[in-house]
Amino acid sequence: MCGIIGFTGARPCADFLLDGLEKLEYRGYDSAGVAVLDEAGALRVRKAVGRIANLRAAVGASGAQGTTGIGHTRWATHGQPSVENSHPHLDEAGRIAVVHNGIIENYAELKAQLVQRGVHFASETDTEVIAQLLAAHYDTDMKTTLLRVLPMLEGSYALGVLDARAPGVLYCARRHSPLLAGLGEGENYIASDVSALIGHTRTVCTLEDGDVGVLTPAGVDFFGPDGQPRRREAVTVTWDAAAAQKNGFDHFMLKEIFDQPQALQDTLTHYVDLEKMAVRRERMPFTPAQARSLRELTIAACGTAYHAGMMGKALVERFAHVRTHACIASEYRYGPTYEMDGGPDASVFLAVSQSGETADTLAALRRAKSLGMRAIAFSNVIGASIAREAGTVMYTLAGPEIAVASTKAYLTQVLLFEILALDLAHMRGYLTDEEMRGALAELAKLPELARHILARRADVEDFARRNRACHDIFFIGRLMDYTTSLESALKLKEVSYLHSEAYAAGELKHGTIALIDERTLVAAIATQPEILEKTYANMQEVKARGAYLLLIGTPPANMGGLAGCEVWPVEGAAANTSPLLATIYAQMFAYYTALQHGCDIDKPRNLAKSVTVE
Repeated sequence: MCGIIGFTGARPCADFLLDGLEKLEYRGYDSAGVAVLDEAGALRVRKAVGRIANLRAAVGASGAQGTTGIGHTRWATHGQPSVENSHPHLDEAGRIAVVHNGIIENYAELKAQLVQRGVHFASETDTEVIAQLLAAHYDTDMKTTLLRVLPMLEGSYALGVLDARAPGVLYCARRHSPLLAGLGEGENYIASDVSALIGHTRTVCTLEDGDVGVLTPAGVDFFGPDGQPRRREAVTVTWDAAAAQKNGFDHFMLKEIFDQPQALQDTLTHYVDLEKMAVRRERMPFTPAQARSLRELTIAACGTAYHAGMMGKALVERFAHVRTHACIASEYRYGPTYEMDGGPDASVFLAVSQSGETADTLAALRRAKSLGMRAIAFSNVIGASIAREAGTVMYTLAGPEIAVASTKAYLTQVLLFEILALDLAHMRGYLTDEEMRGALAELAKLPELARHILARRADVEDFARRNRACHDIFFIGRLMDYTTSLESALKLKEVSYLHSEAYAAGELKHGTIALIDERTLVAAIATQPEILEKTYANMQEVKARGAYLLLIGTPPANMGGLAGCEVWPVEGAAANTSPLLATIYAQMFAYYTALQHGCDIDKPRNLAKSVTVE
């Protein structure tokens, strides 16, 4: 969950590195550093605790100059945030600099061996072990040395490496942690996320596991673990630098909440021909024969993507009548295994990840494939590891999502499940042609309905202001509304740090109602027609205990016992799409609540955007 940037070219690189780190800061922001190889062949390293602004001041004061360099912004895994533990890390002689994302699982053993040989360490990190190993086993040149040392490392890594004996050369390597090479004119780059490179190049190559890259201003070469050249296809990034800017909004999170109508529109039109009201068959993951053979679908994901998977389970079971399991990826990867019956078309695994690099989801995907399951992926990043390894991928067209708290990626993931569930239902004979067209027409309303909800932002902001003093907030709901409650509570916790929980409304009397008193805010999600009256009854129960009520969804015709309840309506949507729209209210509530509490909304404490380690 850290950020890497690297440069080799003809111009001074310090500003490039700092600008790139600012774009990557959402991946880790407790410390940062850069190493620049100067004209005299010396490595100039500058580090700072905290944000990139602190590092920029340190670099400006030092005047570090050079045309080849690496940088890193850190989310601590080994050792507390400090200058000593910040990357880049040097070997004892100061000739090799390393930046690293991932975790070296056997670092303690390797460190003990090096200490026995008389090596002195300056940090508590696993990364310094890599620098010291490269120095201890140096042979001829850095590429040869990397090929010798990398097999010693257990775990995951994306590496950027400088060698003071190789001016103008930038080395990199990757295993189980994302890394890109960017291709420029007279200069080339590495980065852990393409957002750091947009504005300089749109042409990138994704390193595969086991790759070692050697970059010079003239070009980029890739090699496999055996030292033989590897060819990596260059792809063109379609979105531009403006898409990763705030566009007048105070925070990326708010900007991305307001991006959602367009993200829904772009994703919808990619998979559905809205003139014919038919799915674009060539972009769907199942053929009619595969759909009819499907007996079981397993969805695995983490965090917000897991909540999208829970929505997917409800939708696929409701429409397509396929037994579906939604699993937390970190649980699935260690759970019991079963032999799959009926071949790969009968049991299918679907991995959901915004970044396409989530470590636990990737491990779960690999396990499913080892069991003989066909693998499908939902991802927002073209060419990401999960997308490549799945073989079949459906992309969300959400564009870059910079805020740590996911908003538009979640909505577009749920939209993909809507489309997939309807398509399976149609091919399996549970929806007629006319019913399918009608269901797709309902999806076509979503972008405009989302705009109507966003137009009520002032109501949400005012409510957050009036309830600023509330520190216990519970969300309740049933069926798909319960899943929306889980995502709503998570979003509020992520950005405001308030105590927020989600409960299945029917479970209140089984213990959780003991938490309700006059200091509690209870937000009820109520969009599912078949259980509205049940949810209203649960709301009356908590009101009787003194709680203040918020209803998101469909209010009763006569408020009666719910008089005084705040209502944020979801209007004009079908039952299966209303929970998606209700989520937008919850996202705005989380944002404006965090704003009231003065939180760092785009960079919440202890969190980072892409969880690439277990």
